[in-house]
Amino acid sequence: MLLVYTGNGKGKTSACVGQAVRALGQEMRVAFAQFMKRDGQAGEQRMLAELLGDRFFAGGEGFFRREEDRPAHARAAAEVLAWAGEMALRVDMLVLDEALYALGAGLLSREQVQEIIEKCAGAGCHLVLSGRGVPKWLEGEADIVSEIMDRKHVHSEGGKARKGIEF
Repeated sequence: MLLVYTGNGKGKTSACVGQAVRALGQEMRVAFAQFMKRDGQAGEQRMLAELLGDRFFAGGEGFFRREEDRPAHARAAAEVLAWAGEMALRVDMLVLDEALYALGAGLLSREQVQEIIEKCAGAGCHLVLSGRGVPKWLEGEADIVSEIMDRKHVHSEGGKARKGIEF
């Protein structure tokens, strides 16, 4: 199956982590990669590394904000994608957190995403993708698309990100 968690609301990564934990609870082999997040940046990373060992990879360079940083971000995305391609052949579920962010920023191409979708399908591996802005072609291909929306968020009132809540 191809599952997508998208939308502007908080909780896409949390949904991915929950999906991974559910699969682990059913004795499935799970691999989890983060495209945009640097290792040690977010609270879930420590727990995922403990649960998954070498099947967890946070290979991002952080949020992509400046065009001059594109080469470093592109290299990081290529490294995560290569890792994911290897994992797809070894696990029952592959989670690619912030893959849609990388796709939307042009760090991944449609062809590269299509290739990992096909590789997972051929290997019998469920694929979970997250990030804002799911393109229509991917939405049409997915088996499940969940949109997470903000109804209210402290950020809209000038609040800061808090440890254990947003990261």
